[in-house]
Amino acid sequence: MGTAGLLRFITCGSVDDGKSTLIGRLLWETRHVLDDQLVALQADSRRHGTQGDAVDLALLVDGLAAEREQGITIDVAYRYFGTARRRFIVADTPGHEQYTRNMVTGASTADAAILLVDARQGLTTQTRRHAYLASLMGVRQVALAVNKMDLVGFDRTVFERLRDDFAAYAQALQCEQAVAIPICALRGDNIAARSPQTAWYTGPTLLAYLETVTPEPAQRDRFVFPVQWVNRPHADFRGLAGTVAHGGVRVGDRIRVTASGQTAAVARIVTMDAELDAAAAGDAVTLVLDEDIDASRGDVLSAAGAPVEASDQFEATIVWMSDEPGLAGRSYRIKLATQWGMASITAIKHRVDVNTLAHEAGRQLQLNEVGVCNIAVDRPLAFDAYEASRVLGGFILVDRYSNATVAAGMIRHSLRRAQNVHRQVLSIGRAGREALSGHRSRIIWLTGLSGSGKSTLANALEVALHAQGKRTYILDGDNIRQGLSKDLGFTDADRVENIRRVAEVAKLMLDAGLIVITAFISPFRQEREMARELIGPDDFLEVHVDTPLAVCEQRDPKGLYRKARAGQLPNMTGLTSPYEPPENPALVCDGTAPLEGVVESLLAAVLR
Repeated sequence: MGTAGLLRFITCGSVDDGKSTLIGRLLWETRHVLDDQLVALQADSRRHGTQGDAVDLALLVDGLAAEREQGITIDVAYRYFGTARRRFIVADTPGHEQYTRNMVTGASTADAAILLVDARQGLTTQTRRHAYLASLMGVRQVALAVNKMDLVGFDRTVFERLRDDFAAYAQALQCEQAVAIPICALRGDNIAARSPQTAWYTGPTLLAYLETVTPEPAQRDRFVFPVQWVNRPHADFRGLAGTVAHGGVRVGDRIRVTASGQTAAVARIVTMDAELDAAAAGDAVTLVLDEDIDASRGDVLSAAGAPVEASDQFEATIVWMSDEPGLAGRSYRIKLATQWGMASITAIKHRVDVNTLAHEAGRQLQLNEVGVCNIAVDRPLAFDAYEASRVLGGFILVDRYSNATVAAGMIRHSLRRAQNVHRQVLSIGRAGREALSGHRSRIIWLTGLSGSGKSTLANALEVALHAQGKRTYILDGDNIRQGLSKDLGFTDADRVENIRRVAEVAKLMLDAGLIVITAFISPFRQEREMARELIGPDDFLEVHVDTPLAVCEQRDPKGLYRKARAGQLPNMTGLTSPYEPPENPALVCDGTAPLEGVVESLLAAVLR
């Protein structure tokens, strides 16, 4: 079995187009339904009643209780089967738009895609979205399975119209090898054998297509090895464990660690069963080197003469997978191969309309939207373009608080600025400037609602520090918006960018040896945490000016609450836009308490 090798493919398309039924039919036609499975299937079919008295083949795949009750696919279901010519792993991906993230997961390892379309409905937005996402994930072998042909009387004109519509869209996606096949998954027409109902169709059956389709070979044959972990069972053995991503390696080959540039020779290639002379792409091995060089989990090894590129800035296509919008300036954790780091979207260059593939301007990415973005990382990561390497070109963004995956990304190329900009080493550093000032520099980050008293407290604190001979500077929200952030409004995206700019300026002032007091609403925890990480936790003193909303409204020094209540001011923090209070601030100041006492306690914390 399997003379043509293993083929991984996905079924995708709009909801209720028959994806699970198709996979059930493939399992049935290739005799991969066991007797006990058949008995259970018959019982489930009677219980759920989706096909009357007939067996519902979709239940072979829809395993979740919610899926069976609703008659839809929610999770990605993997099934294994084979014929005399080939072995297959198929991923049944959900059709609902809200589960698009699951479809991306299934497509990330696929060699081919079967895109189903209901002959009655034609190409829907979700059909196009799945076709576009499959192309983004590097799937170039696509078959359009026009399903439920029995419900349109196996009409040739219906099939040819859908075939031609898809051909035009596929050409724009550079899927020139796309084919179209008329099928009825429920009855088995053109699945394993030709159907007498479509005598006008001369192409292959679906199974014949799957048996003969040839996946595109990897475009990189150089050796690439992301280190998964350091294998050290005892003091006399140290190896680097992982899976060969590309190319091959032999005992004696010299390899390079991308991050450090150190090189060494491969002394041994070890597996659970035996030692090997060589390892190829897909092999999980432990490499023992002839020198004890600095390499650990997250490092990427390559051939010494063909190093992998590393960069801290690149352009990428992103599929947004979170209910919370993706905003430029917000920081996330990034995972690329075995590498982890902190990353932020520095610019959303455009969004992509999945129907027309047109580029649209946008300041944020909503759930299931696709955009081309610039990404900045806190350290250089080994990478490659996604079209050349799925392993080194694909990454995910992870929310730092929930650990939920919020986006999947495909690297297009590094940004030239990453190679052209280098940090200049200066003769005088922060320590020298602090010595001149005669005190330690710090950041005092005041956060609270509008009208809570942040600016008043910041001003009083600076007066007290100035009286003690301390060099200070206040970064105040209103003052910053008259210059540095004059171009920004008050949307969530603009607030995020405003705080990013302030944090960068505060860090420069910290390096100048100043005590910096910032007075900003800074409503989002993620941005305050971003500022803390940028500045450093030892130098960042977060202070919550805690004043009840009712008191802030009563004060209303700028008349903002009054305008917001009258509907004249959208995005008012505390009313129509959220404020996320600090969870573990260094200090909580009562915004209704006498100012002198609050300043005294804050001054003690600053000088501690």
